[in-house]
Amino acid sequence: MEVIPAIDLLGGQCVRLYQGDYDQAQVFNDNPAQMAKTFAEQGATRLHVVDLDGAKEGKSVNLDAIKSIAAALDIPVQVGGGLRNVASVERLFNVGVERAIIGTAAVENPELVTELCQKYPGRIAVGIDARNGKVATKGWLETSEVMATDLAQRMATQGVAAIIYTDIHRDGTMSGPNIEALRELASQIEIPVIASGGVSSQSDLVNLVALEAIGVTGAIVGKAIYTGDVNLAEAVKAVGSGRLQDVLSNDGTAIA
Repeated sequence: MEVIPAIDLLGGQCVRLYQGDYDQAQVFNDNPAQMAKTFAEQGATRLHVVDLDGAKEGKSVNLDAIKSIAAALDIPVQVGGGLRNVASVERLFNVGVERAIIGTAAVENPELVTELCQKYPGRIAVGIDARNGKVATKGWLETSEVMATDLAQRMATQGVAAIIYTDIHRDGTMSGPNIEALRELASQIEIPVIASGGVSSQSDLVNLVALEAIGVTGAIVGKAIYTGDVNLAEAVKAVGSGRLQDVLSNDGTAIA
C-alpha cells in the first residue's frame, strides 16, 4: 500500500485544517518545497498536494508553491483544489505535476472529467469528499445531494486513474479512517481507491492494508506525520511496497 504524505497549501504555507474548517488552520511549515523534499527522503513514492485557496476560489492560487514542490522532487506529485476546467489542469501539468485531482467539477461538470481522461489518460483522479455519505464541494463549504458511492461508480466508467476518498468528519481529527465507508465504496468499483482522512497511527495504516484486496491501494497521511504520531519512513517500511509481510522465505512462506 502506498503511504502518501499530504501538503495542504493556504497562503503559500503548509497547513492542516480540522474537519475542513478554514478558520481552524494550523501552520506546520512555511517552506512547502523543503517539506516535500523531506517526505521524499523518508521514502515517499508520491506526494499529495491540495491548494486550499484554490478549492475555495475555484481556480489555482498556490501555483508558485506547487511549481517549487514539483521542481524539488523526483517522485510524482498529485494536486487538487480549484480545478474547474481544462486550462487549470494543463497549467499544473506544465509546472511538473503528474496527476490532477478533480473534485467539485466531477459533480457539477462531469463532462469535464470525460474530456480530461480522454486527453490525459492515466493522469486524472477524482476526489470524492463525503459528509454523511454525500459529496461536499467548493472546498467542503457546500454539500450536494449526490451520494459518494453513486459518484464513484459514474466516475469509474469515465477512465479516471483513481478515486481519492475523504471522510470529512475524520479529516484532521486523528480519529482513524472510516473503514466501513471505504469498504462500501471500494467494493462497488473496479479502479483503485486512495483513502484520506483520519489516519492517526501506523496501526491505522495496517488496518487499511486489509482493504487492499478490494482495491484500496494507498492512504494519504497529513496531520499525523506533522505531529509525529506517524513516522513516515517507518510507515513506508511497514505497509509500503516491499514491506516485511511481502518478503518470502526460501520455502515460499511469508516472513512474519
